[in-house]
Amino acid sequence: MSMPFYVPPEQQMKDRADFARKGIARGRALVGVQFDQGILLVAENPSSTLRKVSEIYDRIAFAGVGKYNEFDQLRQAGVRAADLTGYQYSRLDVDARSLANQYAQIMGQIFTHDSKPLEVEILVAEVGLTADEDRLFHILYDGTVMDETNFSVLGGDAEAISERMSSNFESGCNLSGALKCALAALAGADRQLSADDLEVATLQRGNGRRCFTRVVDADVASLLA
Repeated sequence: MSMPFYVPPEQQMKDRADFARKGIARGRALVGVQFDQGILLVAENPSSTLRKVSEIYDRIAFAGVGKYNEFDQLRQAGVRAADLTGYQYSRLDVDARSLANQYAQIMGQIFTHDSKPLEVEILVAEVGLTADEDRLFHILYDGTVMDETNFSVLGGDAEAISERMSSNFESGCNLSGALKCALAALAGADRQLSADDLEVATLQRGNGRRCFTRVVDADVASLLA
């Protein structure tokens, strides 16, 4: 009987991480950024039907980059978990931190034990009653959770986009300013992106119980004008 080749655990983890990063880098990037009334989510996504950004619960949104079928399964699992918690206990008990921890456990388990890791990064965003209570949880393919402030960048070329965001971001800016900052960071100096190339959504404090709103192309163009 032939014996399987021995692969050191650290090499296995490195190979899985490289595989996941390459898959994620093939996708288009996404930015979540805080503005004076809430959180703005901007994804480079020319499709009008396949959504990268979605509502999870009253004050919580989900965004993903990488393989669409994989992060959409995670989105559906998050909706079910939030609905179950809100039904069993209270709607106020549903928060982004607990959802991010659940996602981290799922993604970490798959990364460690399955033959193929998930080729996705996800963002769980929650708008608070005040700006200090806004939350951006960035979860990596291996289950690592990062609690980020001001903005979060996911997907291919994230390092360069983060540098451009850092140089352009202004704390307390309005929706138009946040959108222009995100667009400039996603496009860079060599490209031009229009409203048709973007998927835009907001979580705003003034929208009542359900804070999530999709921003249509016409409104995006108006904000960028």
